[in-house]
Amino acid sequence: MARARKGKASLRRDLQRFSPSLTWGAGLAGLAGLAVASSGACAQNVQLYGAMDTGLEYVTHANAAGNGVLRMPNVTGGLMASRWGLRGQEDLGDGLKVSFALESGFGTDSGVQGQGGRLFGRQAWVALGSRLGQLTFGRQYNATLFAIGDSDVMGPAVYGLGSLDNYIPNTRSDNAIGYRGTYDKFTTVLTYSLGRDVSAAGGPAATNCPGERADDRKACRQVAGTLKYDTRGGGVAVGYDQFRGGPNAAGGLTDSDRTDTRHLLTGYVKFGQLKLGAGWIARTTRAAVKSDSDLYYLGASYPLTAAWTLDAEIARLRSSIDNGKSTLAAARATYAISKRTAVYGLAGFIDNNAGANLSVSGGQALSGLSYGVNQAGVMAGMRHLF
Repeated sequence: MARARKGKASLRRDLQRFSPSLTWGAGLAGLAGLAVASSGACAQNVQLYGAMDTGLEYVTHANAAGNGVLRMPNVTGGLMASRWGLRGQEDLGDGLKVSFALESGFGTDSGVQGQGGRLFGRQAWVALGSRLGQLTFGRQYNATLFAIGDSDVMGPAVYGLGSLDNYIPNTRSDNAIGYRGTYDKFTTVLTYSLGRDVSAAGGPAATNCPGERADDRKACRQVAGTLKYDTRGGGVAVGYDQFRGGPNAAGGLTDSDRTDTRHLLTGYVKFGQLKLGAGWIARTTRAAVKSDSDLYYLGASYPLTAAWTLDAEIARLRSSIDNGKSTLAAARATYAISKRTAVYGLAGFIDNNAGANLSVSGGQALSGLSYGVNQAGVMAGMRHLF
């Protein structure tokens, strides 16, 4: 009985320790409490975290009539996509640890859930780690993110590489097993998915492709791998990413013999405070329409002061479909008010030739955009971390 009372008192102390940070009401407090209780009230650390990034955007030539539009982006902001999540870790001893993440994306304009309306559409995984690396199970960022991340200075901004390839801000895989290990200056990341994406909401190729079919074991499978080499002065990465189609999959990948494959070569270098990043993504799609494309990008980031940071990037996409060519230029100035809060201004311009009709604003659909039309966009906003 004394041991039971001691355990209950310990659990109450844990709940009191966590509850001040749970500002979203009793529901989240209860959820965090369950997470603590499930760990046996021992050495597990559970954290509520998130980010809100919102602002106002104006885009020219937003329809066939050439009219501009003023709006609040609902998918991503000028620095990152809005999200909230829970993450935790338990030390098992002898170098072993268990960790997890549950992360939900949402639009700040209306509060709508992202990633096809899923509660934890950004991440939902549990992992076992040791000195040899980490094994991760569930919906997770796949290896392609680690190939691109350090070289892409604009990141998942509304004017970024996602305007030229909407898969880049969505490098996540359902039903996935992942491995990540670091040996000296080398990092290896491997992910294998039994079903690329269960969402039927559309988007990048091979969404609406849950896989795990008894009659077709290849359907919706995805294999991705990245090898990185990093030093204090820079780094380089090579990557490979292929996913197979399945019945009703998006992007014309309607059977398992159809594939979408990317080869990646990226790198970055630092000269004092200046960082330069560059990359090449070669894509081969064997779907209802066969195509090949090359995406090149070069960017720079420089902190003017402890508070001010300037980022700029130029990218070019060449596609074999209609000999399409699109060139994107983007620049951003960010002012950090505090460690958690920043305001920014962002500008972008896309030049489409007669075979292309991509939008400068990659996170937003613009109906009626004609081929060969150029677009400009500006956005002012703020981001807060919690």
